[in-house]
Amino acid sequence: MAVFSDAWIDRTSTDSVKWKVPKKIYRRDDLLPMWVADMDFLSPREITEALIKRAEHGIYGYAAPPGSLFSTIRLWLEKRFHWTVPEDSILLGPGVVSSLALAIRALTDAGDKILIQSPVYHPFYQVIKNNGRELAVNPLVYDGNAYTIDFDDLERKLKNGVKALLLCSPHNPVGRVWKRDELEAIGALCEKYGVYILSDEIHADIVYEPNRHLPIASLHPAWERQSITFMAPSKTFNIPGLQASFMVIADRDIRKKVKREQQKIAFHGPNLFANIAMEAAYQHGEKWLEELLSYLKENVRMSIEFLKTELPAVRPVVPEGTYLLWLDCRELQLPEEQLMKALIEKGKILLEPGKKFGEEGDGFLRMNIACPRPMLEEGLQRFKRAFS
Repeated sequence: MAVFSDAWIDRTSTDSVKWKVPKKIYRRDDLLPMWVADMDFLSPREITEALIKRAEHGIYGYAAPPGSLFSTIRLWLEKRFHWTVPEDSILLGPGVVSSLALAIRALTDAGDKILIQSPVYHPFYQVIKNNGRELAVNPLVYDGNAYTIDFDDLERKLKNGVKALLLCSPHNPVGRVWKRDELEAIGALCEKYGVYILSDEIHADIVYEPNRHLPIASLHPAWERQSITFMAPSKTFNIPGLQASFMVIADRDIRKKVKREQQKIAFHGPNLFANIAMEAAYQHGEKWLEELLSYLKENVRMSIEFLKTELPAVRPVVPEGTYLLWLDCRELQLPEEQLMKALIEKGKILLEPGKKFGEEGDGFLRMNIACPRPMLEEGLQRFKRAFS
């Protein structure tokens, strides 16, 4: 596992960091960034080698995705999630958020209600509002330890004209890996009220045992027919900059509608290198992923033990999946502006403010712990210093 302990990409030495709090803009090189949701590990060697080999060809003309890419994706889904999908149900996309936007435009009309479960990945808000749809919110319930779904509230919202549910599974930022009974309850309600399920499963591969990711579309034929599943190798293998993703759309009519939206914006598929990286990742990256999960699980344990001992006023929500740590800082009794000021001025560290994920995130912070252990140790010490 040396690749995960030695490959520290020191972003502070190469990137000018910009962070805004009221009345001030910080551009400083002494801030440790632990906020953006990608990893500080080198991607699998096989991906780099495949990209270099293709680059050495020297001709970068138009290229259709190879048929082997679709069979590779199908085999990955079968092996990792015991989910068998026909290859013609796989539709390539530029990225999960972009594909979500296309799906929203394909399946709903301006003014339609789309439901999210907050606090949740902040682009969900933007992709709904920017496309002229109305936001409906089913807040998750936090008991001071973990998050659950308020199903009574969910049903009230769904039967009140909601056209689509944006499901975050595994959930960013709270780290929940939804259990079978939870997903079955969601699926049954969406089926009852004729609500499309748009399931963002980009973190599906980053799940810690004994938890297991279950694609909601794999649990029942009816839910498969009324859903779109969004996946990508980007979080799993640290290649988000290559913009490689795919959708699984079982229903032929829904697939046609999404393709029509892609045609409207003249999207013809991911670029040449995105296709190559995606295929290499799913063909050769599984051993690397298993080592990564072991490393990340130890990072989670170390972070929680550090906070419990050194800063007990901050309570981490133990993640079942993702490499994101959701931190309950409400006992510090600081408004968000002061939380961020302390992090920047005293701790010299950048984290995501909780309210970015919705009002329910007020008093929380999100920390990215997908980094080499020396970087994590430094980040935790800086975090402690911010509130000492």
